[in-house]
Amino acid sequence: MHSLLTEEKVFKDPIHNYVHVQDKTIWDLINTKEFQRLRRIRQLGTSYFTFHGAEHSRFSHSLGVYEITRRIISQFERQNYEDWSMEERLVTLCAALLHDIGHGPFSHSIEEAFDVHHEDWTCRILLENTEVHQVLEQVEKGFSKRVASIICKTYPNPIVVDLVTGPLDADRMDYLLRDAYYTGVHYGTFDLDRILRVLRPYKGRVVVKESGMHAVEHYLMSRYQMYWQVYFHPVTRSSELMLRLIFQRATELYRSGYRFKYFLPPLDSLFEGTLTAQQYVQLDEAFVQTMFTQWMSEEDERLAELSQRFMERKLYKYVELDEMKESYKTLLREQWERVGLDPDYDLWFDYPTDMPYDVYRSGEVPSQQHILLLDRQYELVELSKRSDIVHSISGLRRGKAYIYYPVDKLMHVRDKLSEEAKQLLRFDRHIK
Repeated sequence: MHSLLTEEKVFKDPIHNYVHVQDKTIWDLINTKEFQRLRRIRQLGTSYFTFHGAEHSRFSHSLGVYEITRRIISQFERQNYEDWSMEERLVTLCAALLHDIGHGPFSHSIEEAFDVHHEDWTCRILLENTEVHQVLEQVEKGFSKRVASIICKTYPNPIVVDLVTGPLDADRMDYLLRDAYYTGVHYGTFDLDRILRVLRPYKGRVVVKESGMHAVEHYLMSRYQMYWQVYFHPVTRSSELMLRLIFQRATELYRSGYRFKYFLPPLDSLFEGTLTAQQYVQLDEAFVQTMFTQWMSEEDERLAELSQRFMERKLYKYVELDEMKESYKTLLREQWERVGLDPDYDLWFDYPTDMPYDVYRSGEVPSQQHILLLDRQYELVELSKRSDIVHSISGLRRGKAYIYYPVDKLMHVRDKLSEEAKQLLRFDRHIK
């Protein structure tokens, strides 16, 4: 049964001032071991190598998403909008709070290494035998499936899905403000209060009152800048590469029968792809970094080197290119093999289109990923049709290509490199 707390609980928060909890179900979910684990998962993965203040957790972000969603719903209910039902309140708040509970250590980096998706793990934690599942089922039988369907975007009410995983959702609004605060940049700031005031539930979508268009423009420009200046920062990409290569090497060794000096479960299940939800929640960043510290002394030189590079921030250097040609890849791989380096570990090509994020892009037909304006005639108009600013950033080139390599290793064999390779890598800048 759904019930309220006898006394409201509050969390002091640097972004929202306070996070308010009135529902017993929300309070019980926060106190589950699966949710408390998010304290040990950084929100920005390896970005702390680039921005030293980026130590904030998925726990604080999840509370922030919940708080923004709570504020939006409270406004809907105060205005008594006919497109919003109070019966949707608790399921929406639960989905907002739990939307990131499936994130693993270093977030998106480990997803790329093992080809897993945090949304899938979120749903498994909601639906399998976990403390979170038990709390949700206490509301009513099948309630956990309702919450999971919001994460999976199959929930029958698209307004609820929009609030949690839409183009102008509580998730994006919180992480932009929170990430900007903790990285010390100003790109992610925008007028959150104004945006919340102009949101409306209308005809199956969360839409924006046309008078709030400029606040949404500011939000989108902030998001655009944060992606290129913070989320796609090449130093962060280099640290993510180190992480991926460590797991790649460890997996190869495990499957070849290599005997590790230090090896703890559930790594065996991780490498075999047989993790249960109970095993998955044992994985946090403290666990992974402990493994890396121990692997620095492994007999396998490759694993030891990569682990040391990650733990001591001895990252690969990079060169930025206007475009990536296949001839560049062929040339450098041949050069690496000729001088005795391993192109599978000592060379990495990074492409903007490979990045697991997207910027706002307009289309001819509005979709669930487009932001809709509600004009004075109560007609819906796709945002870029009215906003020159949004139209101008839609469909732009999405960045440049990078080549990553261990410059310290290349310095020892630089005389063996061709002049063409040296020029491509701009190698002269490393020679004092």
